[in-house]
Amino acid sequence: MTIPIIFDTDPGIDDAAALSILLTNSAFDVRLVTTVAGNVSVDKTTLNALKLTHYFNRQDVAVARGAEKPLVKPFKDAAAIHGESGMPGYDFGTLSTQTIADEAVVAMHQTIQASHESITLVAVGAFTNIAMLIQRFPDDLQKIDRLVIMGGSLSGGNLTSVAEFNVFTDPDAAKIVFESGLSITMLGLDVTEKAVLTTDSLATLAQINETGQMLSALFDHYADHTGTGKPMHDVNTLYYLLHPEKYQMRDIWIDVVTSGPAIGATVGDILQSTHDTTNTHVALDIDGPAFNAWFLLMVAQIDDANINAGKLEK
Repeated sequence: MTIPIIFDTDPGIDDAAALSILLTNSAFDVRLVTTVAGNVSVDKTTLNALKLTHYFNRQDVAVARGAEKPLVKPFKDAAAIHGESGMPGYDFGTLSTQTIADEAVVAMHQTIQASHESITLVAVGAFTNIAMLIQRFPDDLQKIDRLVIMGGSLSGGNLTSVAEFNVFTDPDAAKIVFESGLSITMLGLDVTEKAVLTTDSLATLAQINETGQMLSALFDHYADHTGTGKPMHDVNTLYYLLHPEKYQMRDIWIDVVTSGPAIGATVGDILQSTHDTTNTHVALDIDGPAFNAWFLLMVAQIDDANINAGKLEK
């Protein structure tokens, strides 16, 4: 059984790693890719999504441009982590893909309504598009099987002391999403910072195949790193969908702070002191070594004959 997916993203280097697996793994039936302002501007994230559908010869996958700014707060990107373009280091050549005419939220709505199966939404950037879908097309929620997100944290942030970047970028959208009643799985920094591609794996990635070379070139410009390697935050959404047994999970009510010094914080009611129910399936831990091995295996399975390889920049 394949998983019908709408993938909402802001490429971004770890987004590129996720898209590399999403677009080449037969377990995923990719119905739509939508873009949002996040790691860089929406014009750049959209161009980067098109670069990847071009690279993997997935002209069949529609790409729709989404929100260019958060619902309320001013937009600030993460170019310091992902580079000015969001995906520097590799020349993808002349593109053979382009966006569809419909904006992301309308394209999501149409895709959901046209599907005979319930759709899995995967969101790995700011949640602006998802919140707008909830507000504009509330009846669509009945046809969404689940929402799997990379975002949030129970134990501290990477943008402020308490806020993770995706939630901080548009906390008002995140609040709408967490209060929507959707079946939400949250893969936050508590686990994604343990889902690393190790230093040894990074050193051998370019030797695997053309896609390994492409990703290695991007990772050379990826400023996010831990003591043991580079975290593949967004890839966790796909790993979870295929291997949920590799995660320790708990159901928790998540509130989002939308103002003040703690803006963007995801507050988990772990003691159930303020809520008598839960709204999110939250990851608490991951088998990090298994993730690292799986990632390399997924890259190794990508056939060079099925890609549109560009040239490494000199």
